[in-house]
Order: sequence, then C-alpha cells, then structure tokens
Amino acid sequence: MRERVGIVAVAQTSYEAAHDWWRSHELTSQTVEKVLEETGLNWAKDGTGIDSTVSCSNWIMEGRAISNVSHGDVAGSHLRCEVKVSTEGANAVAFAMIQILSGKYDVILVTSCCKESNTNQSIVDNFCFEPIFHQKLGLDFAQAAALQQTRYMHKCGISREQCAGVVVKNRKNGLRNPNVRFSADLGLEEVMNAPMKAYPITSQEIRPVCDGACTLILATEEKAKKLTDRPVWITGMGQSYDVHFLGDRELAESLSLQEAAKQAYKMAEIADPAKELDLAEVSEHHAYEELLWTEGLGLCQPGEGGKLLDSGATQMGGGIPVNPSGGVLSGNPRLVAGMVRVVEGALQLREEAGERQIDGARRALAHGTNGPCGQEHCVLILEKGF
Repeated sequence: MRERVGIVAVAQTSYEAAHDWWRSHELTSQTVEKVLEETGLNWAKDGTGIDSTVSCSNWIMEGRAISNVSHGDVAGSHLRCEVKVSTEGANAVAFAMIQILSGKYDVILVTSCCKESNTNQSIVDNFCFEPIFHQKLGLDFAQAAALQQTRYMHKCGISREQCAGVVVKNRKNGLRNPNVRFSADLGLEEVMNAPMKAYPITSQEIRPVCDGACTLILATEEKAKKLTDRPVWITGMGQSYDVHFLGDRELAESLSLQEAAKQAYKMAEIADPAKELDLAEVSEHHAYEELLWTEGLGLCQPGEGGKLLDSGATQMGGGIPVNPSGGVLSGNPRLVAGMVRVVEGALQLREEAGERQIDGARRALAHGTNGPCGQEHCVLILEKGF
C-alpha cells in the first residue's frame, strides 16, 4: 500500500465582513493555537514536533508587502523552514502533501488567511488580467464571470432560475454553519431581483467580501495514527491551469478542472465520482459556477449541471450533497475558500460537522479555484481513516 498523508487537526475562525478588531496574523494565531492544543504538538526540531510551515497569503490582498512574514511569526516559521503559497488555499494543502510524500518532512502546519476588507477587491482583481490590453478595460472577476455565465447559459441552456437555485440551496445550508458570514432561507425571486452586479449576476449570486483564517496539520500515515484516532487521508490530488486570455477559452466548459479532477480520481482510484463520493465541497465564487464545476468534476454530464441541481441530488439529503457547509457563497475569503473546503470535508469525515453532518460520509471531494472564470483548479480527495 502506498504512503498516505493524513489530516490530523483542523481549525477555522468565523468569517466576518471585517474583523476590524484583529490584525491578519492574529486571526492566523487563533487557528494555530487551536490545532496545537488539539494535537499537543510544538515546534521541536528533534522529530517530535512540527517540521515545516506552509502559509497562504497575498501581499496585494493584505495591503502590504511580504505578507507571509507576520503570519509565519505566529505559525512557527521563525528560523525554521517555511514556504509561502501566494494563490488559492487548496494549493497550499496540495503543496504540503507533496512535501510529505517526497519524504522531506513528516508533519507540516498549513495555514491560510485573508483580510479582504483591507483592500478594494475590484482593483485587486484587475491586477490578475493581462496588463497591456485587458487591465485597461477595468475588468474584475465579477465582470469576467458575467461573460462566462452568459456564454454558459447560451450554449447549455442553463436558466437564471437554476443559477439562483444554487444560492437558495447554499444559503439555506449556511443556516447550519455558525462560521459563515451569510445564511438565509431565500426564495428564487429574492435572489433574481436583487441589485444587479454584472448582468446576469445579481449581488446575491456573488461571494461576499469577508475576513478570516483556517489552519490544518498534515502528517505521514505513521505519525497521523499516533497524533489522532480520527485521521482523514488525502488519497488524491490534482491541479491544472487554463490559458490566460479569456478569448482563447471556451468559457462554457472548464478544461483545467476536468484535468485536475482526472488526476485526483486516478490517484484515489475513483472510476465513477457521482457514485463513489459521499459529498463535495466546491468553491463557487459565483452561483453559476457550482453548476459548471459539477460538470467539470464529472458529477454529471456536460451541460447538465442545472438538471443535477433540479433533481435534488446536490441537496443535503441527495445522492451527492454539494456544499453542505453553505459554500463560498455563504462567505469565505478568496484565498482561504479552498482550504475551508478541505477543513469542511475533514469535519464531515471526522463526524464533527454538527448540524450540517452528512450521515455515513466516508469519502469527500474538496475543490479550490483561482483566477478569472476559474482559470486554475485544485481537487483533493479525502477519505475517512477510522
């Protein structure tokens, strides 16, 4: 049997519109303290403690340069090995997993923090586009998403009602999750008649800006079994980028997600994800994305994300619940969102998800995405280890 990487502890803050009373590294510190307390680990360098730190932050979102310095100070990286991942949080988990599988380290602390309230998100988004032509258009992720949703609706027959249905489902799920920023029992008309953000996306169909942090500890199989009696194994991982220019992509599909999922399923030996997964935590920064991403993940056929939602399969009691946590639409910061999906998947498999628990869950998918129109994707497969 090949070596497995285990998740031995997870922690997260609440996600608020603005954590004005906490600096970003203080949010990180809160979650780090929780996982250290749970595991009893420290920063010993003799092989009995945490060997390395992987931090996820971004200087432009923090509103200051070298953002990892302050996070590293509270996450054990002072005079020790530390790597900063300046992209989506799921990638930080994947990178730490690779480090452990390489044999370099046995125990790694992974943390992600983002205070979106520090900056103007539209301006931050604009920096991600090609600088000579596209940045001058003033594009941000919401405008790019509007182009993608319009194309998706036109090509695949997806309706605005189906996109709004994602919000209704996920915000209702969020009522079971005390950590999210937004939760509500909404109706379709309330979502569709909300102020327009960028047609056809309303203000209810876009992830809210918020602040927060999360942390987890990964370990080799041998050490994971010693550190916890409720390990969660990461058995599959895949990552892929699409091309940079939106005009060079078919926006009604996601080739990079298909490739990332293919890699993760092959590693986890999954042949039919719709039947072999018990739940999926998917990063839907905009409502339509959950429909498109479920297609890319192979949970339904291309063009049938709306039909999958309408069937009830993605509801809490359905065949493949999607985002029982409330998802990103209920409020997770951008860089943290993908790692939150891993944390929520681990909580489900550890039977610690509270009111949002999926009974009998043994295998979960966690997904993170970054870049305009889902340019980059990371897929992780989690399995119950007890």
